[in-house]
Amino acid sequence: MQFIVMGFFKKIFSREKKEKLDEGLEKTKTGVWDKITRAVAGKSKVDDDVLDNLEEAFVTSDVGVETTIKIIDRLNEKVAQEKYVGTAELNEKICDVVLEMLDESIRKSESSELDDFEVPHTGVPYVIMVVGVNGVGKTTTIGKLAAQYAAAGNKVVLGAADTFRAASIEQLEVWGQRANVEVVKQKMGSDPAAVAFDTVQHAKAVGADVVLIDTAGRLHNKVGLMNELGKVKKVMQKVLPSAPDEVLLVLDGSTGQNAYEQARQFAAATDVNALAVTKLDGTAKGGVVIGICDQMKIPVKYIGVGEGITDLQIFNPREFVRSLFLKE
Repeated sequence: MQFIVMGFFKKIFSREKKEKLDEGLEKTKTGVWDKITRAVAGKSKVDDDVLDNLEEAFVTSDVGVETTIKIIDRLNEKVAQEKYVGTAELNEKICDVVLEMLDESIRKSESSELDDFEVPHTGVPYVIMVVGVNGVGKTTTIGKLAAQYAAAGNKVVLGAADTFRAASIEQLEVWGQRANVEVVKQKMGSDPAAVAFDTVQHAKAVGADVVLIDTAGRLHNKVGLMNELGKVKKVMQKVLPSAPDEVLLVLDGSTGQNAYEQARQFAAATDVNALAVTKLDGTAKGGVVIGICDQMKIPVKYIGVGEGITDLQIFNPREFVRSLFLKE
């Protein structure tokens, strides 16, 4: 009986997440649907004209030129193999192609399989260093992650290593109080590496499961500030040789292709191995998630589809693609 009840609640939660995802992607979905509808106007089957129109639809939805060309080439192959593809089937074919590409890009990373906020329990804290430029929602993302990891039963410690922006330490403290987790801090202007060292040392001492390190918002064209990230990583490794387990780059989805450019620059400067794409609920540029996954070969682990704590969702490629391209 207990198993049935738990399964029942999980289904309700999954449905709620899907509804929130649909709601958060509404602007992007509307834009994509309008463009696809125009692409097939007056056509009963998918032909070269439809594919040409689709190419324009994807590029203008911030999917990116290179990724768009891949999608169109694969659709073209499917059309050639099946001889006849009706326009009514087009959206399902698009879903199939995009999911194939995301699967290849992400290589079935853990982020696409998780249903909950979990980390490997190895006896030492799992350290996530969070990076990104000012204004992308980095500190807010850390707060939401802290709340959800804590709610999943993990002991969480936050490190306020963004010591350059006046409000960031206070903002992180507010999130710490909301999530009922500890915040390790020093005064404004302190050495960020020293804060990171103290945080990891404290987390190890108290048996924390998850450590989230905030860092200063860095413009992607300032090499000196990027080098500082290397220093932060090195001092953490004096306490935990494996740290950081994750370098999470937060990107603002509403900036479209600029988000991809930021991802490219950060990946060149530090070992980014996970992405969070925020603010998807306020934009029609959500297609950039597909382009970033395809081009960067770095897994998108979280997406932000609203302002609530649980609106920061673990990225589920299948549900994301179906939400964009299918009317269910």
